[in-house]
Amino acid sequence: MKARYWVPLVLLAGAGAVVWRVQVERSRPPEIPFARVMRETITSSVPTNGQVQPVESAIAHAERSGAVQQILIKNGDHVKKGQELVRLDTSEIEAQRDQARSNVAQIQTELQVISSGGRAADRARLQGDLDRTQLELNQARSDLEKYQRMQSEGIATAAEALTRKQKVDQLTLQIKDLNNQKSALVAPTDRASADARLASAQAALHLAEQQLAQSIVRSPIDGEVYQFDLKQGAYLNAGDAVASIGRLDRVKVTVYVDERDLGRVRRGMPVRITWDAFPGREWMGMVNKLADQVIARGSREVGEIECVIENPGRELVPGSNVNVDIRSESVDNALTIPKEALRTESGHEGVYTLQGDVLKWRTVKLGIDNTTRVQVVSGLTEGGPVALITDKTLKDGMAVTAMFP
Repeated sequence: MKARYWVPLVLLAGAGAVVWRVQVERSRPPEIPFARVMRETITSSVPTNGQVQPVESAIAHAERSGAVQQILIKNGDHVKKGQELVRLDTSEIEAQRDQARSNVAQIQTELQVISSGGRAADRARLQGDLDRTQLELNQARSDLEKYQRMQSEGIATAAEALTRKQKVDQLTLQIKDLNNQKSALVAPTDRASADARLASAQAALHLAEQQLAQSIVRSPIDGEVYQFDLKQGAYLNAGDAVASIGRLDRVKVTVYVDERDLGRVRRGMPVRITWDAFPGREWMGMVNKLADQVIARGSREVGEIECVIENPGRELVPGSNVNVDIRSESVDNALTIPKEALRTESGHEGVYTLQGDVLKWRTVKLGIDNTTRVQVVSGLTEGGPVALITDKTLKDGMAVTAMFP
């Protein structure tokens, strides 16, 4: 037979084989993934998120204004109640204290002289002191005005202006004291004048010693320093927060539970915490307090549940956002299936099982579930196959090719 006859025949035969193969493939039942019913312990949980807070905490505050001279702590340090945390600059106050001590000693000496029948004080000396102090005050006021202008222009610091203000106050106090002394010279006795000056000097000494004591910021409680970011030289105002300190061996986590899940949570339920900053680590605790109201949090309606979590290593830091798993129920020896095997048809939940090579619809009664599996209370038996989600449309009585992982 010539080539012009058998070549077309070969091509025709090949095309026929392709058509036959396509028809065979089309007639073969579709491949459907299946899983088997398992018997296991299943735990139902409420997965959500929360924020770590200390169970007990306090904030150390500055009692007076001043620049930070010495830092004695860092984040993570364990401190005792009353322990020194920060010291403020005391150079000016120490000078005021020393001057006040000197004044007290001098006046007490004068009182001893008066008590032993000594002479009246010299008015000329007081007037000279007053004139000299007034000149110093005028210069100090001019200096203060200069630094206040420089501060408003950003050239000088608040601490520099405060130093000039303290100098003006000190000189004003000295002039007042000198005037009191001068007025006392005309009193019937020198004793009353000396007593007044002594009281003023003792008050100045007491104030300086009080300010020195306030220059040390101390811990209000035993605990760990978990928030501290001061630098040496920073300026503090009276009342400024210096450090946050808390007991971190046990922490509380404010957990945000969606409104629909609040009914599943009860006090005493176990809680598991994970934190992205420590992959693989878990912390355990329990629900301590239930929500008393539902609030809006972003797009969610949630109740705030309080959980107490054991934190022996103190890794959980207050303010951290953590992952939370509240374990609400647990059933031992339960029949379970993957959630992707569940379907809803005609308003009934069920699964497709396998009889031979044919799908069979079964309605089921369900129990608790978790993120991946659900308990089957009735309708299935252990080891039975159930069809998983697929892009193919399944029907009761449909022939399939079962594929098991």
